Amino acid sequence: MEVIRTTFLYLKQGGWIMIPLALASVVLWAMMLERLARLRVLRKQDLTIDDAIGAVRGGATSVAGEGLRARLVSAFLARRTGFPRLDIDILRQCAMREQPGLSRYLAMVAVLVSVAPLLGLLGTVLGMIETFQVISVFGTGNATAMANGISIALITTEVGLLIAVPGLLLSGILMQLSLIHI
Repeated sequence: MEVIRTTFLYLKQGGWIMIPLALASVVLWAMMLERLARLRVLRKQDLTIDDAIGAVRGGATSVAGEGLRARLVSAFLARRTGFPRLDIDILRQCAMREQPGLSRYLAMVAVLVSVAPLLGLLGTVLGMIETFQVISVFGTGNATAMANGISIALITTEVGLLIAVPGLLLSGILMQLSLIHI
């Protein structure tokens, strides 16, 4: 409980810019966790690669499962023609139809990952402006008055980077997991 209180007081020193930073962080992590959960479900209820190949080669008319491969194979089996070149194009079209569902939210995740350090930089600028205003009124002799502006500058930069760096790493992983390779 004391850790939460200390963290809150620390973040409070960052000023009003911490509100959009916190909102960006919550939305970013909610979207990334949703994508991870969705991809996990798709993999859990899926065909093995051997089963998918067997269904296509064996001339099956349908397959069981709700996973990505199962949906892709089902869509392909319903549309295939028996002509290899045309069937490759049909398989690619089926994959392209699945892609939007896989990459849902990823553009917004990328935007939030980019916005977080910019909000931190905005906090830095606001903190430095406040510091210079204190210097113009009190001079450099009042370190306590200048500390608030410097605190805003450093904390917002730190929090913006703390949001962006792990978000960038996980965003890259999600983008790789969301690609269909044919």
